[in-house]
Amino acid sequence: MKRVLITGGAGFIGSHLSEYFLAKGFHVVCMDNLLTGTLENIEHLINAPGETFQFVKHDITRYINIDGPLDYILHFASPASPIDYAKHPIETLTVGSMGTRNALGLAKKKNSRFLLASTSEVYGDPLVHPQPETYFGNVDTLCVRGVYDEAKRFAEAITMAYHRTHGIDARIARIFNAYGPRMRIYDGRVLPTFLRQALLGEPLTLFGDGSQTRSFCFVSDLVDGIYRLMMSEERLPVNLGNPEEMSVRSFADRILAFTGSKSEMINRELPESDPKVRRPDIGKAARVLDWKPCVTLEEGLEHSIGYFRTQVDRIRSGEIHG
Repeated sequence: MKRVLITGGAGFIGSHLSEYFLAKGFHVVCMDNLLTGTLENIEHLINAPGETFQFVKHDITRYINIDGPLDYILHFASPASPIDYAKHPIETLTVGSMGTRNALGLAKKKNSRFLLASTSEVYGDPLVHPQPETYFGNVDTLCVRGVYDEAKRFAEAITMAYHRTHGIDARIARIFNAYGPRMRIYDGRVLPTFLRQALLGEPLTLFGDGSQTRSFCFVSDLVDGIYRLMMSEERLPVNLGNPEEMSVRSFADRILAFTGSKSEMINRELPESDPKVRRPDIGKAARVLDWKPCVTLEEGLEHSIGYFRTQVDRIRSGEIHG
């Protein structure tokens, strides 16, 4: 039985990866300090029959030790939403630097294949559209969201340094806006925010005039792409996301239509360095991984809505607070 360590394994994407690898017959070690992850995301795995899932509460910015062999390490530990990295800027930079170094050190010790969860944020507020992996980006290092952008850019650099210097068998996934069940309802990203506001009958908050664009990839498509990348021989970054681009205003209209909400829209000032466009060029993923997303936005919302309705009920009951 192959054994995989997933750092950040109790987070949104990490928990889906934990589930996916278990279904593939792997022994999964899930490591998380629960800063932004939650045990709720993995309790069904902790309580599953057998001994193929192990949860370890640990902050990977400190030395990591795992007994026994590890075939794969997927490094997903990091705050990942604007609210998170505005609230935890030092932690975000530290996990991207020291946390990544520690995870790479463990990969070297265990001779594990290593996959880094990078992000479309390495492209910053892009001047090239759509964004190919060859684009170096347009990042403001001094703005609030720069801590996340630079943490991931450093993580990519040190991953490639370990690959070149120590022979680490590395992979880098540049992930574009993913969504689905287990997103935190107050995490600040546009999809959970719009769904929460629509289901509660609150005004939908549009930053700027809503003309900025995003591309939304359902989590099952993303996880499939991550698995294919991990099992491939591609060592340079690969974009994983949905190239179907839409404006935030158009997306708000679709959320209102999907939920049947009568909520209005209100405009707020556009946050500093908020990307005006975001769309992956996935030509490389199609070529080297034979991958492309197949879940439409409507299908993804259908798969997600039950979860978000439950979260809204918890807000109404006072169990969840913003």
